[in-house]
Amino acid sequence: MGQKYSIEELHRLSPEEYQEAEKLPIVVVLDNVRSLYNVGSFFRTVDALGAEGLLLCGITGTPPHVEVHKSALGAEEVVRWQHVGVTADAVEELHRRGYQVWAVEQARGSVDLADFGARCSLKDCNGIALVFGHEVEGVQQEVVDACDGCIELAQYGTKHSMNVSVTGGIVLWEIARVWRKERKRYE
Repeated sequence: MGQKYSIEELHRLSPEEYQEAEKLPIVVVLDNVRSLYNVGSFFRTVDALGAEGLLLCGITGTPPHVEVHKSALGAEEVVRWQHVGVTADAVEELHRRGYQVWAVEQARGSVDLADFGARCSLKDCNGIALVFGHEVEGVQQEVVDACDGCIELAQYGTKHSMNVSVTGGIVLWEIARVWRKERKRYE
């Protein structure tokens, strides 16, 4: 077993360095996510992966809020975010900016996350946006309809879904891994 790294050895960016650092062209869209703890978890995941930012839509809570801060641990202070009243409007704007927009949802014709890298290429778009939905209702059907497709996680247990912020961590980590690998191919 290895010795844990000290905080200094991890060489984390300062908030100022983070603001200036190049970000992956990945935007997270939260469609009516009601738990502020889940919202905070997304802030922390976006920060950890160096993604572009968050669009908090509909009833999704926004900083500053003690419950967001409790799980974000300060990431809400450095990650770019914006509140958009209607999720479909956010999707439309992302399409105008040249992003592919994918809902993370169980739907007919969805693409398994393990196969997603073959479906979206850096050379085909300006970035990717991933829409995560309400903890019970999921992504609104009208939003699913406006997206370029759906990504689904294979599941093998008795439940039909996972916590939205856990799903977000898995999906975002995999998409970031694929994009970093692909970017190296084009450099």
